[in-house]
Amino acid sequence: MENVHLAVEDDDLYSGYNDYNPTFDSEELENDVGFQQAVRTSHGRRPPMTAKFPGTAIGARPLSRIPMASSMGRPMTGAVQDGAARPMTAVRAAGYTSSLTRGSTFDPLGQSRGPAPPLEAKNEDAAEEKIKILEKKVNDLIEESCMAQSMGSLQLALEKAKEAGRKERALVRQREQSGNGDHINLDLTYSVLLNLANQYANNEMYTEALNSYQVIVKNKMFNNAGRLKVNMANIYFKQKNYPKAIKFYRMALDQISNAHKEMRIKIMQNIGVVFVRMGQYTDAITSFEHIMSESPNIKTGFNLILCYYAIGDRDRMKKAFQKLISVPLGIDDEDKYIPSNDDATSNMVIEAIKNDKLHQMERDLKVLAEKYIMTAAKLIAPVIESSFATGFDCCVDMVKSSQYVELANDLEINKAITYLRQKDFNQAVETLKTFEKKDSRVKSAAATNLSFLYFLEKDYDQADRYADLAMNADRYNPAALINKGNTVFVKQDYEKAAEFYKEALRNDSSCTEALYNLGLTYKRLHRLEEALDCFLKLHAILRNSAQVMYQLGHLYELLEDPQQAIEWLMQVISVTPTDPQALAKLGELHDGEGDKSQAFQYYYDSFRYFPSNIDVIEWLGAYYIETQFCEKAIQYFERATLIQPTQVKWQLMVASCYRRSGNYQKALETYKDIHRKFPENVECLRFLVRLCTDMGLKEVQEYATMLKKVEKLKEIREQVHPTAASIDLSGHSSNSMKGERLSAKMRSLPGSNEPYEASNPKELDASYVDPLGPQMERPKTGAKKRVDDDDFADEELGDDLLPE
Repeated sequence: MENVHLAVEDDDLYSGYNDYNPTFDSEELENDVGFQQAVRTSHGRRPPMTAKFPGTAIGARPLSRIPMASSMGRPMTGAVQDGAARPMTAVRAAGYTSSLTRGSTFDPLGQSRGPAPPLEAKNEDAAEEKIKILEKKVNDLIEESCMAQSMGSLQLALEKAKEAGRKERALVRQREQSGNGDHINLDLTYSVLLNLANQYANNEMYTEALNSYQVIVKNKMFNNAGRLKVNMANIYFKQKNYPKAIKFYRMALDQISNAHKEMRIKIMQNIGVVFVRMGQYTDAITSFEHIMSESPNIKTGFNLILCYYAIGDRDRMKKAFQKLISVPLGIDDEDKYIPSNDDATSNMVIEAIKNDKLHQMERDLKVLAEKYIMTAAKLIAPVIESSFATGFDCCVDMVKSSQYVELANDLEINKAITYLRQKDFNQAVETLKTFEKKDSRVKSAAATNLSFLYFLEKDYDQADRYADLAMNADRYNPAALINKGNTVFVKQDYEKAAEFYKEALRNDSSCTEALYNLGLTYKRLHRLEEALDCFLKLHAILRNSAQVMYQLGHLYELLEDPQQAIEWLMQVISVTPTDPQALAKLGELHDGEGDKSQAFQYYYDSFRYFPSNIDVIEWLGAYYIETQFCEKAIQYFERATLIQPTQVKWQLMVASCYRRSGNYQKALETYKDIHRKFPENVECLRFLVRLCTDMGLKEVQEYATMLKKVEKLKEIREQVHPTAASIDLSGHSSNSMKGERLSAKMRSLPGSNEPYEASNPKELDASYVDPLGPQMERPKTGAKKRVDDDDFADEELGDDLLPE
């Protein structure tokens, strides 16, 4: 079977590939003598033999596992030398080599070498490193100081600035020690000194601030340090050292080039203001006129008018006012912010910019300009012409021809208010009535003021008519709604009045007059909890309003919470410590709580501030009688006699005090004097009979006869007029009257058949009048109020005025 062969197809595509030629056995090359000889001779330079097998070299073993050297001894590319492969330069960057040593692995990232060595640590002890750390600390301290100052922590800002200064000096010393004294950071030094000076100035440590600024200014290495003389001048201005302030302003002006025009204008404006403070109006006018010719602005124009007013120059006042209303504001017209219906993209842009900060700044600038123009017009109108009316007309004509046309109507209203100040009520009314045919806004304002005027005059029908006119012209005018509510309030239609006040609050939630009047209305309707809620809200807005705090105290009293009432009235006293009625009310509350000594203190303080309050006088007199100090009670009843000379009660009390203190002769003289003034007073005759009998005087029979006649006449009158039984023959009512009732138990006069020391206790109930009089319960009116300037303020009828 060994000689038996299977038949094979002649054209086998894959034949010959399994045949192995021992020539390619690289494992035995080291033992191949012929190969080794060929390597050592020139035979190895011949080109290699190619394979004779057809097809590719698949399955062949690589010939490069053992690199061969040339006969010259030069290693070939990729040859192994000393166990390491020579890298191929073209592929070395990617981590490849031309050949691998036996047993090596593919590791292009070098992970087999282990982790990278740690970074070299910084040497913090190095001088340069210490300097960098100190610089960073100084910069951080400056930033912290500025942040503290912006948040209002001035003391903390100063401490941080001082610490930054200490660190910066340590930094300079560190540089000098390291031999880098020439590389001092001047910008950092400048920042430290400037921040320290600013913080000294903010804390009003002006001497230290000036010293710090002086250090910067004198150092020639700091560029533009001369500008800081403006800061120094500002400090001298605050110290009212005006000559030095002007000196430093002028020094700063000399060191600022003409290229910085805006800065120079501001400094000149400061110089003008200092001259005004010094009363040198001519020099101030020179500065302001230069500014108005170079770069006119609203503030300078207003200051120039004030200076002309101070020197009384009428013609130049007119010219300055004309310049003031001609100053360009540089703002866009309001029509720019009205959206159009065509372009949706444009409308979106307008909505975005309509309430942005730039538009808000434009509005504020326009409001400020209108304020200055109105104040200037009200100031100069009475003096630029022979009469104030002519002066107002002149200002109105100039305003009408300017960009502030809408201010002309406001000036007309101020003209009416000037008539009121001159007590010319008819002219004021006539001036305001001219607005009835004007546009709705002006008509509403004029009608509001007219309604207020008629309300003060107690002409409630006319007040109601003009309140309706103001509401029809502008339904969203809260002042008009308040005036309408007031006219309904005085007609005691409190429910309807409350509706008008609520509507005013819906239109303007910050309208304090409407909230106050609504509280009074709820109080009249006995809806005390709602009234309390209104006044508590109002107190959150008007923290120091004595009226609001009194109303809260009175409401707590009505709610039978005297302790809360006392606390609120104590707050009233803290705001108005000399209010006699509030002190008297506190005395009444303490008396009701049984604290007589505290009640006496408050009643006594009330008497000191207002010695004509009959209730307080009566309580003090009764207190001294109750405590057995009748002599001290006499002075109070004598004062009551002066206040109410027709009331026999007080004179009888004076005589009773003399009698109680044992001074019978003085008591007798007082009773006789009372009898001459009130000959038909029964009580007086009874005491005269008793005193004359006990003292053995001859007049006893005469007074007894008179007493019988008067008693008989009294009986006859009672029979004829039964309802007159409570009316004393002296003409005063024996019933309790307002202003004659006590909050303490007061002993009445003893009867004629009782001993002098005995008397029947008689309680007289207390009644209290509101601390601010009847006006406390009157509603506040809704006339507009405007205060325009600190120096020259003028106002329309005030919202918070209470009608007399």
